Order: sequence, then C-alpha cells, then structure tokens
Amino acid sequence: MPDDDMGQGNAGVDPNGKSITNKTFKAAAESQGMTEEDAKKNALEMLQKQMGKKSD
Repeated sequence: MPDDDMGQGNAGVDPNGKSITNKTFKAAAESQGMTEEDAKKNALEMLQKQMGKKSD
C-alpha cells in the first residue's frame, strides 16, 4: 500500500478520505486489536473470497 493518498485523504482516517493507504490499515488494525500485517492479510482474504478466488 502506498503512503501517498494522492490528494484524496486516507479512507477510514480522514473524514472525507477516499484512498486506502498504510495509514488506513494502521487505523483499522488498531481498532480491531491486530497488527497491520494481519489487517492486510484479512483484507486480502476477504477480497479474494468476494472475487471468488481461493486464498493460500
């Protein structure tokens, strides 16, 4: 994930944010009591499931 929000703000962090960045994953991880890496893995697994693909 990029650290640059491309001028759109960080989704879930900034009130009007649109971009998913490392800052977004950090906030999500903290809110769920998990590590940033685990938050990213969880997001990947959910996206793969949503897209109909099997995760490793």
